[in-house]
Amino acid sequence: MTNPTLLITGANRGLGLEFARQYAADGWQVIACCRKPDAADALNALADGNPAIEVHALDVTDGERLAALASSLRDRPIDLLLSNAGIYGPRGANFGSVPAADWLRVFEVNSVAPLMLAQAFAEQVAASERKLIAVVSSKMGSIDDNGSGGSYIYRSSKTAVNQVVKSLSVDLRERGITVVTLHPGWVRTDMGGPSAEITVEHSIAGMKAVLDGAGPAQSGQFIEYDGNPIPW
Repeated sequence: MTNPTLLITGANRGLGLEFARQYAADGWQVIACCRKPDAADALNALADGNPAIEVHALDVTDGERLAALASSLRDRPIDLLLSNAGIYGPRGANFGSVPAADWLRVFEVNSVAPLMLAQAFAEQVAASERKLIAVVSSKMGSIDDNGSGGSYIYRSSKTAVNQVVKSLSVDLRERGITVVTLHPGWVRTDMGGPSAEITVEHSIAGMKAVLDGAGPAQSGQFIEYDGNPIPW
């Protein structure tokens, strides 16, 4: 039996880097993707001398590069396709000052790219044993949870990708693929800031436990890192 394979985007820092670290430590083969591998010092240090981790250049908004990577990996089953790359957009873009161009850029990365990734690699996922696709979203995308308003750009991009996941869970059901969306918690990363509630290590360990238990019964669900379901 071969070791399971993870393909993850945004692996150069924060959540993505820790996902790569923990899955490699668990014996997985990790295909770690980021926009600029030459500048990904922490990821390169993690991969150095570690045959379980390979680093690939991928801008998730570059359709040609995505297609080329999918073609180069066409014969490799991917047990877990993990769409982690994401951006917040401009801070302080409140009502009356939301820039449309920045909004479209965040949508391109956070909402459109995960679907493009799933379309590109669905066959490799279907050919694997675990057949799992996951998207790192945010509780800020929950309409039910929004009691403070604001954050139009980031919130709407995550709400949109949650809908993408829901549709994927329906459309890929016949291929046996499970699709889930994850909330990592408020994590101490560059995006979450130093005052966040939990460490990267704790968040990733929790999401890995969720993914370990994910199957057809969980497909289409929005799940917190501690395993609790989140209302849409």
